[in-house]
Amino acid sequence: MKSVETEDWLDLHVIRPLCYYCAKGFAYFDIHPNTVTILSMFIGAGSCVFFAHGSYYYEGAIGLALNLLAILLLMVADILDCTDGQLARMTGKKSKVGRILDGLAGFVWFTPIYLGMVWRFYQHHSLEFGWLGISDTPQNALIATTVVFVLGLMSGFLGIAAQQRLADYYIQVHLFFLKGEKGSELDSSVRQQEIYDQMDEKTPKYERIFQKSYIDYTKKQEDATPQFQRLMKSIREKYGSPDQLPQNIREEIHRESLALMPWNGLLTFNFRSFWLFVFILIDLPAEFFIFEIFAMGLLTEYVRRRHEGFCSRIADKL
Repeated sequence: MKSVETEDWLDLHVIRPLCYYCAKGFAYFDIHPNTVTILSMFIGAGSCVFFAHGSYYYEGAIGLALNLLAILLLMVADILDCTDGQLARMTGKKSKVGRILDGLAGFVWFTPIYLGMVWRFYQHHSLEFGWLGISDTPQNALIATTVVFVLGLMSGFLGIAAQQRLADYYIQVHLFFLKGEKGSELDSSVRQQEIYDQMDEKTPKYERIFQKSYIDYTKKQEDATPQFQRLMKSIREKYGSPDQLPQNIREEIHRESLALMPWNGLLTFNFRSFWLFVFILIDLPAEFFIFEIFAMGLLTEYVRRRHEGFCSRIADKL
């Protein structure tokens, strides 16, 4: 594991031990971590076919079984996605492409899943129409589905993409001050741009595409955390390198960050997916989009404000 401090109870006691044995098996057959990541992408994306079916209310026992299969496939995809990192650390087969692929996995899963959920709403929406007193006509169904599609876009880009991007960043920030520069994967867009600029025509095109997308990924993380960027700038100006940071300041940052890790963990896969599964099984997929935009959005902002707050206080001291 990267650190027990960045894992929630389920990951620590169930997912990570299971992934360890999966990683041992993949290592025995000399399977590359990137292969495991790509396999997780196919399985996770493939689950959309079964998420697109109504559950028990609309399609009876068969619909419920198909939804349970969708949940199982997505859980398998997540286990494989956790396995690839453990396999990379176990075998030393780490790569920048692997890091980028790992970050893309969730996007590859949830894009078709969310589209499947929109299609599902188009097919099955009598619950919502009944609550709102809307006549179930083809025209009304099309208008309502368009609204749900927009909610799905917001849920995907403003919800899961932005929220998990920030959660991942805070995990790497925590590991940076816990283990130092070599113990984390905290990257900067400036450094990633330098790497991209050093690539030439001999660099495979897919690596250039991945690197360009990773620059954008890190830039968005930095744009969302201006006070942390100010803190890092103050540290470098005063001490030259974060590794030279006095122990008392390092401990203060670690203490403040550690208090946020349980909240930050709620932004990652386990908690989010639990609610996805609940809304899917009770045949309310559109309501999950609303939950992700507003409830998860408020939680994200709470974590961001607290993190930015202690970064600002410590930067002021420096």
